[in-house]
Amino acid sequence: MQPKVNSYKNKAIFLDRDGVINRERGEYTFKVSDFEILPGVIDGLKKLKLEGYKLLIITNQAGISRGLYSRADMQACHDYLHQQTDNIIDAVYFCPWHPTVSKSLSRKPAALMFERAINKFMIDPDVSFMIGDKDRDLLPAKRLKIKTVGTGDKFEYADLIVDSFHEFVKHVLS
Repeated sequence: MQPKVNSYKNKAIFLDRDGVINRERGEYTFKVSDFEILPGVIDGLKKLKLEGYKLLIITNQAGISRGLYSRADMQACHDYLHQQTDNIIDAVYFCPWHPTVSKSLSRKPAALMFERAINKFMIDPDVSFMIGDKDRDLLPAKRLKIKTVGTGDKFEYADLIVDSFHEFVKHVLS
């Protein structure tokens, strides 16, 4: 009997949005005027892309189901991000649901958004990374055997903790 061959060969960087890509404001970020891309992120994303990584944002956007903002508001922020990064981000996966409104298998810490990205882009979890600013960002990646990186402190599920996106990129490329 032939051994099973892993046909999923692409490597990826899974990114939380708020607190990793843009400044965490402590409230929902849904206006382009409030969408402040963190220092080093654009340059870091370009370096990772040049090294062959798929760039995939995985984000909870519960303010949509709570009626605080619309999908169009969120999309305007993502369009701005794509514009600022020369469209190098391969996909943005978002979950609009909040537990007070509706349960969802997509909402982190569930893994469905990750699983969809892995299958669509044929991602090998063994050569991929997830960076997030909260444990709930990292837990689904950990379950899927993706290396986890926390930015900030107080993580239970981080394989590595970094102080900045620049430090994360430096680690990945070393």
